[in-house]
Amino acid sequence: MPAQDDFTDALVIAQTLLENQRSNAGTSLTRASIASQVDVVLSLNPQWKLRVDTDSLCRELEKRFNILIEQESKLVDNKDHRAWLTADRKENWRYWERYRQYMARRLAPASLEALNRATDTVLSLLEDPRRDGAWDRRGLVVGHVQSGKTASYIGLISKAADAGYKVIIVLAGLHNNLRSQTQMRLDEGFLGYETMPPGTSGGRPPIGVGVINPALRPDYVTNRSDGGDFNRAVANNMGINPGGNPLLFVVKKNARVLRNLLEWINWAAKGRVEGTGRPIVRDVPLLVIDDEADHASVDTRDQAFDENGNPDPDHDPTAINRCIRQLLQKFEKSAYVGYTATPFANIFIHDRGSTIEEGEDLFPRSFIINLPAPSNYIGPARVFGMDDESASIEPLPLTRTIIDHADSLNSDERNGWMPPRHRTGHVPLWNGLREIPPSLREALRCFVLACAARRARGQKRKHNSMLVHVTRFTGVQRAVYEQIENEIVEMRQRLLLGEVSGEESLEATLRDLWESDFVSTSAAVREVVDDPELQTVVCWDAVRAELQAVVDDVEIKEINGSAGDILQYEERKDTGLSVIAVGGDKLSRGLTLEGLSVSYFLRASRMYDTLMQMGRWFGYRAGYVDLCRLYTTSDLIEWFQHITEASEELRREFDHMDAIGGTPKDYGLRVRSHPVLMVTSRVKMRHGTMLQLSFDSDTPETVVFHRSREAIEGNFRAAENLITGLGSPVESAVVRERTNGTQRWDPTYLWCDAGSDRILEFLAGFNTHPSAIRVNTKLLREYIERQVERGELTKWTVVLFANGEGDDTAVGGLRVGMTKRSPNVRSRNKEEQKRDGVLLIRRLLSPRDPAVDLNADQYDAAVKETKANRQITREGEIYPSTPAIAAQRDKGSGLLMLYAIDSQVDDLDTESPLIGFALSFPQSENAPRVSYSVNNVYWTLEVEGE
Repeated sequence: MPAQDDFTDALVIAQTLLENQRSNAGTSLTRASIASQVDVVLSLNPQWKLRVDTDSLCRELEKRFNILIEQESKLVDNKDHRAWLTADRKENWRYWERYRQYMARRLAPASLEALNRATDTVLSLLEDPRRDGAWDRRGLVVGHVQSGKTASYIGLISKAADAGYKVIIVLAGLHNNLRSQTQMRLDEGFLGYETMPPGTSGGRPPIGVGVINPALRPDYVTNRSDGGDFNRAVANNMGINPGGNPLLFVVKKNARVLRNLLEWINWAAKGRVEGTGRPIVRDVPLLVIDDEADHASVDTRDQAFDENGNPDPDHDPTAINRCIRQLLQKFEKSAYVGYTATPFANIFIHDRGSTIEEGEDLFPRSFIINLPAPSNYIGPARVFGMDDESASIEPLPLTRTIIDHADSLNSDERNGWMPPRHRTGHVPLWNGLREIPPSLREALRCFVLACAARRARGQKRKHNSMLVHVTRFTGVQRAVYEQIENEIVEMRQRLLLGEVSGEESLEATLRDLWESDFVSTSAAVREVVDDPELQTVVCWDAVRAELQAVVDDVEIKEINGSAGDILQYEERKDTGLSVIAVGGDKLSRGLTLEGLSVSYFLRASRMYDTLMQMGRWFGYRAGYVDLCRLYTTSDLIEWFQHITEASEELRREFDHMDAIGGTPKDYGLRVRSHPVLMVTSRVKMRHGTMLQLSFDSDTPETVVFHRSREAIEGNFRAAENLITGLGSPVESAVVRERTNGTQRWDPTYLWCDAGSDRILEFLAGFNTHPSAIRVNTKLLREYIERQVERGELTKWTVVLFANGEGDDTAVGGLRVGMTKRSPNVRSRNKEEQKRDGVLLIRRLLSPRDPAVDLNADQYDAAVKETKANRQITREGEIYPSTPAIAAQRDKGSGLLMLYAIDSQVDDLDTESPLIGFALSFPQSENAPRVSYSVNNVYWTLEVEGE
């Protein structure tokens, strides 16, 4: 038995014993208790003591028991639904039990429990497959990019088969390689054997769950080969009819394939719909799993609606959408569950969309489930950071900015190695030569170092992948592939055969890169990532010893529609595969790159969902996250940051609706518009509406500033004019009593009952930067003016925070301790900001500041509401959220907060401090509106008032 199997067997036993120990004792586990239990387990088998590394086993167990996962949230409409899933129904479930045992070898206890809980939740919201009569349920499960959605829906399929669902159809992407990858996952996790093409010699030995219980053998029609998609002739020859054993199909979202499947179902259907004669399958419950449900499944054609909101019954949907809807209509009993990490397109599906031939559209009317990410998931917030009222997350130091991929980026963007605008005949040239730019050369060397470091950590049998995604044109991809191949061949020759005389040593270059980048980055990651495997520092000598083996093993694969290369992770699972994957669209969505450590990414989609799905670097990076690198442009980093904040805003809105018992139809999902990015493809947004939504209950703050002396000094004058015009402050040291103590701002100046004319005059004189996404003084003035016309926002509280840690200055004759704020260099470094004439900071507001004008009772009420709506329990103080504060403030009053920021924040050429401001607006039923993109449900609820 291989040592890795010994390790896994010992791990599963130890994990089970520790889980029982923790449950019985009701306490957390310590390193000592884990080590003690490991000693007991290893004593059970003499071979384990010889072949299993005790320290590695202890570290893996410690890591698994440190993973935390919050409860999933949900929006449910149980109209015509009957509750059915009880403990009695779950007795003797065999498909789920063997999948649970299979996943216990891979998942931490908390992750396994979350999988069990989430799949129970989804299954309970589907209909009981034993229920008589016709029924149809539609739902959506929202996860995170590369977070384990496939494992989740395989768990759901296993439970559904146990419960009595007979036909299971998985819609798996647009390309053969993704469909084949999904089929392999289902072979291991559900079928329990390899699905081979008809006529393949030999038996079908058990794999995956089949090793645990080989007696369970569901039927299949599709197979794992690249050409193993649905074929009518193959299906007919297999002699399988729906209704016996669970029957699995894994098919592409391809109109031809889906039409063939529909024709086969017509052949297999024994019933007819009364009146129309349409074929229908009776008493055979269908479960459709739509993987990447936002991709290709959404009808992108504009359906007309009359003045009463009724849809055009003769509307002609897009081909794939039509086929999916017809498929659901072929079965008397059907359930549809979409899975996606980017639900932007799905929320724009019209909730009333319907046609005669296809029935209703795929709006998730029955439920939407929001799956939380485990604490060990490396997602957008960890990679790019996030600053908002709910959290301030520093980005991991893994991004590297590319600036050498193109020439004249500020002009026509058409010159250089890989300019943003190029055509299918583009020839990548660096300094006139067919070779890669220095940034890609460095990225390749980082990949070699990452592979070597993982080997030095004992991860020799693990997969390693590098992503190179720079163009969508296959011909240009071929040129990039050849240039990378030349570079790797040269590296191999220099490390294996020796250096050419007079040439700089490659080994010395790699050592410099290791010591200048990897040493410091790994140290920084160890400070914030709780992973025991990272605590052992890898020295250069250990890395150097692995370099030759790495460059000898690394392979380069071209992954696109015209290339024959495939990623053979399954075939190489015993040895590990080290691969550089060069591609485009096939690398953009769904396809898993095992052990991805280095990404070189230039594709510039301007759509929220497409861009996020291109982020293959998100996921689980246990034992090597410190070795990961993302090489991309500053623009892409900035766009990803905005998408991250927009996604988190959606999730907070979702959690709020869950807390108040909302349904999918009640849920007016809102996505903030962006001056550059589109929410999703414009055709997918045909049933979305550009609304003018309000600053109601909002707190916009300046985080983007002009660098020019003229603008800085002009804004300083606007602040001084306001302060001097207000006269003497009511308070010069603000003290507020709270339940958990006293909050002090000393010195800080506060004025009450300032007129709206003073605020409007200040905003008229303040010059906000054009790239400021959420703060625009013109829009703010228009909003306030319209509110004043309604008798609101006529009185203001003005606060000048003067208790900063910076040097003293004077504003309007008042002594002010300047506020210190760190520059935001996540997306653009200091040099780029200087070039663009902009200064970015992380946040302006301190968490407690927006509640500075609330009394003790108002503050306590706001904290209570925050806790209730967020459904969280955290140690330490919880500051009230923006909506909770707004609910406590008088509707006629607003709050203006001013900050003098030390101009030394980025060596600005001015004696004046930067002036930053924030406005805290109250709730208002009469609020005027600013630009948002919203779905039809929001339009119906908020505008039409239905």
